Amino acid sequence: MRHLLASTAGVLLIAGSLAGCVGGTPDPATTAPTPSSTPSATSTPSAVPELVPGGTAQQNLPFFDKVNRATLAANPAAKGRDFIDALVAAGFDKSAMQLTVDTTTIGLAANSIQFSVKLGDTCLIGQNGADAGGYNSLTTPVLGTGGCLVGQTRAIDW
Repeated sequence: MRHLLASTAGVLLIAGSLAGCVGGTPDPATTAPTPSSTPSATSTPSAVPELVPGGTAQQNLPFFDKVNRATLAANPAAKGRDFIDALVAAGFDKSAMQLTVDTTTIGLAANSIQFSVKLGDTCLIGQNGADAGGYNSLTTPVLGTGGCLVGQTRAIDW
């Protein structure tokens, strides 16, 4: 074992010392920078998220997040209906949505709510509340049931 370590260290030392010993003197004609006639941009602004009609959940996740974060900025105590209404106003299909209840079976406020939009065979899922650590989202494949959320959901009948 000691012999193997010494051999490995020797190989690394030799390789490291030879790393700078490649090639000869560079030809100044080939290495001189050429001036550019067009200025280059220092940074490009990131695109504003937009709805991608017919797109996948992954393609629409940035826009989904933008809408939901704007909903929370306008109303930090937003309920399920607030999220659904904002998503519909932004262009998502209400009939493709699911929503969990805002209250428990004994009438207390739910510690978190989930809402989803089914896009083809994928889902956008948002969750908000204390138990979720605030707003979170993800994309998933559609469940075997054909929906996006597990468990009891409420009717979106308004």
